[in-house]
Amino acid sequence: MGKDHFQDWKEREALAESMIPLIGRLYREHNVVTSIYGRSIINRSVIDILKSHKYVRQVEGSALCVRQTFPVIELLSKLNLAPGRIDIGQLASGYEKSEGSQTLEEYVRSQVSELVDGKNGHDHEDKDVVLYGFGRIGRLMARILVERAGGSGLNLRAVVVRKGGAENDLQKRASLLRRDSVHGSFSGTITVDEENNIIYANGVAIQFIYAGSPDSIDYTDYGIKDAIIVDNTGVWRDQEGLSLHLQSKGVSRVLLTAPGKGDLKNVVFGVNHDIINDEDQIVSAASCTTNAITPVLKAICDKFGVENGHVETVHSYTNDQNLIDNYHKGSRRGRSAALNMVITETGAAKAVSKALPQLKGKLTGNAIRVPTPNVSMAILNLNLSKDTSVEELNSYLRDMALYSGLKKQIDYVNSLEVVSSDFVGNRNAGIVDSQATIVDGNRCVLYVWYDNEFGYSCQVNRILQHMTGNHHKTLPVQ
Repeated sequence: MGKDHFQDWKEREALAESMIPLIGRLYREHNVVTSIYGRSIINRSVIDILKSHKYVRQVEGSALCVRQTFPVIELLSKLNLAPGRIDIGQLASGYEKSEGSQTLEEYVRSQVSELVDGKNGHDHEDKDVVLYGFGRIGRLMARILVERAGGSGLNLRAVVVRKGGAENDLQKRASLLRRDSVHGSFSGTITVDEENNIIYANGVAIQFIYAGSPDSIDYTDYGIKDAIIVDNTGVWRDQEGLSLHLQSKGVSRVLLTAPGKGDLKNVVFGVNHDIINDEDQIVSAASCTTNAITPVLKAICDKFGVENGHVETVHSYTNDQNLIDNYHKGSRRGRSAALNMVITETGAAKAVSKALPQLKGKLTGNAIRVPTPNVSMAILNLNLSKDTSVEELNSYLRDMALYSGLKKQIDYVNSLEVVSSDFVGNRNAGIVDSQATIVDGNRCVLYVWYDNEFGYSCQVNRILQHMTGNHHKTLPVQ
């Protein structure tokens, strides 16, 4: 019995290994991103691919086997496809449910017909991207842009920083990109050209520019034109301050990775990204917490309605806090982040109304910073417009995570053993912990995990793709 099980494993392992070159070819030659129930399998190992299949059992209640998905990826690799996103897991499951009314080839062709023979291709030119700042979000954005170089339509051209003071400044920057205490090692190779201030990451040449202000750079000197500046410093957050970027040659637009002030559009991708128009030169990607809770709140509003509620954020400490007790202009943030839970303010509850106007004035919020370096949790205590049950609410949110237009924003987990570190690197904006859901009539309490660094950075990248017209169609349509 044990031998049979092990033999089955080896056979599935071999099939997953055979999938890797097909997945890579679809991505490199056709710019087709493949996934399994929303989990990307681009540049993933054999074990990662098999674990993605295992995830389906947790959320669907039935297993998905690589024996089902391998023929699908094999068929896709033979088609002349336009750029797009294809969920091979849902294609395989959909075919099983069709009960043989078509051959697998007929079914797959019909489900991806919008992309076959180059249909619905994008003729948008690649867009230059500059990261202004190279902190936690800046370095993760660099990883994401490098990972998808050549296929996303976004070209990471430069990073702007202040001179750090050390003679080996560029080497130190490269080391921070190469190694990360939370997110692990960079997936690939990094080399440094100190003479030209360039870091090469997996062949991508990233020009490092040392500057003291946003309006003091001529990007055209580096061959950069019409670039989108991703300002992840948080220093400038209003129209006036961020407009300084637009005074530099070679810049066309600015994306802020923090809540914008004044009349700036605060965008949560998946919820209100359609408000961005071609005339918008400066846009905010809101905050990590706003991105985590807004998609879930939208889903709840759409089906159950929300009368009012309170959002409590249990947030990992950030660089704004002190490691040991010292002076800080903010209340309580001067106390040691590594030793204390710290009550602080959050504007996330109010910020939700910028993406969901129907919730204006209905939510209160607060935050507790805790001694963990990454991954946070939002507790949504809501009074709904109608009664529901744990089963109904969880089932609805599971379906939203798997089949709706919010499936890149809402993830769903069904385990009694998960803890915060399990969600490091999760690419969704927020993850509903179904085992923690509480319902009493029309009152519910939802627990939503989120990687406040990487999940948020993925949301920023989705806005970038939308701003440049490179956010491709996802198939099959649910």
